[in-house]
Amino acid sequence: MSLHIYDTSTRAIREFVPVEAGRASIYLCGATVQAPPHIGHIRSGVNFDVLRRWMTRSGYDVTFCRNVTDIDDKIIRVSAEEGVPWFVVAERNQRAFTWAYDTLGCLPPTVEPRATGHVPEMITLMERLIERGHAYASGGDVYFDVQSYADRYGSLSNQRLENMRPAADTDDESCKRDPRDFALWKGEKPGEPTWPTPWGPGRPGWHLECSAMATKYLGPAFDIHGGGIDLIFPHHENEIAQSQAAGDGFARNWMHNGMLKIGAEKMSKSLGNSLLIPEMVQKVRPVELRYYLAGPHYRSSIEYSEEALLEAAAAYQRIEGFVTRAAEVIHDVDADAPLPQAFADALDDDLGTPQALAVVHEVVREGNVALSRGDKEAVARLLAETQNMLDVLGLDPRSPQWRGTGSDLTPVVDALVAVALEQRKAARERKDYAAADAIRNQLAAAGITVEDTPHGARWELSR
Repeated sequence: MSLHIYDTSTRAIREFVPVEAGRASIYLCGATVQAPPHIGHIRSGVNFDVLRRWMTRSGYDVTFCRNVTDIDDKIIRVSAEEGVPWFVVAERNQRAFTWAYDTLGCLPPTVEPRATGHVPEMITLMERLIERGHAYASGGDVYFDVQSYADRYGSLSNQRLENMRPAADTDDESCKRDPRDFALWKGEKPGEPTWPTPWGPGRPGWHLECSAMATKYLGPAFDIHGGGIDLIFPHHENEIAQSQAAGDGFARNWMHNGMLKIGAEKMSKSLGNSLLIPEMVQKVRPVELRYYLAGPHYRSSIEYSEEALLEAAAAYQRIEGFVTRAAEVIHDVDADAPLPQAFADALDDDLGTPQALAVVHEVVREGNVALSRGDKEAVARLLAETQNMLDVLGLDPRSPQWRGTGSDLTPVVDALVAVALEQRKAARERKDYAAADAIRNQLAAAGITVEDTPHGARWELSR
């Protein structure tokens, strides 16, 4: 089976056929950096990170572009409220997003363009639209003329133009030919940043930014455009309109992840129900939070509860426990071992992570049975399958991401605990069980759990 994905524009699951054989190009609408990220934001990052990893594993050379919207109405509003320059707000929150993506194991994008670095490309796009009769300048602004594209506008969101509400994206709607026309460029206002254009100074509209960045790095036609389901209209609808009206093929496939909710409400900063990433990784480890976000199907909504979060953490710990125990018996894992067919089929079927994780847990159960009967050959095979599946999902507990690298204290802790366990072993051999228990209790007080196994004592950090 080859990769099939649900395409929002056709409302059907379609076989993935790349623009260029052997290559895959993905544009993901990244952060609008007016505030730090909550787990609803980072869910999108995790979902598309799994897609990218799976496409790479499937043999594609993947170019992954994830933008940063570092200027828009919200950023300017926060800037005014705090009394700081807009770029201070943007820079602070972009760093928070980068930290969050990194903390949850998302691979760095191939390129991460900022909107403010691509104004020349935006000006060129507006010039093309004006020349083709799809945009017009008015009062220092530039607008997209939806009537000029009426036969196709609304196709992504499955709406008819006559049923759409006004764009409501400017202070003075009288400058528009039609209230549904949307702003490509916003004229200069006091206290706002500006860039020069043939139509006067101003700043870009939100929708224009992504079209300019996507086509610069991925070309006039590319494979996949992704983002949250809340972006379908108006953002992605407007991207399609302005890009195709200018003559670009733009995205062949549209993928949208579901929302993360608390009760019946979509998680958002305005509702005050945001769960920020630094807070969440105090409740569970980052890898467990990634498991929680990657586990449901990407198109489904997640209704957040701490109980569900802790259940996901416990499920991951069962997988981790097998990998840790098996690795004590099998030291060299075959990284080229084939993936279980059921796992590959699940991900090829519209990135079916729930079914893929079910395969992981089944293999882990088989692995635990093999461990209990001392079947090293089976353990080696099942450990390789498990780690290779977890690598695709970004969840391998033995990867550098989750084990720690560089200047971390893991080697030091390993050595110190080894000394303590040797002392405990010597105490047990001389039948001084009180001393052995005291060592174990001291380790427990330091956050280290000791488990006696047929292969000797093993330890792990307490959860």
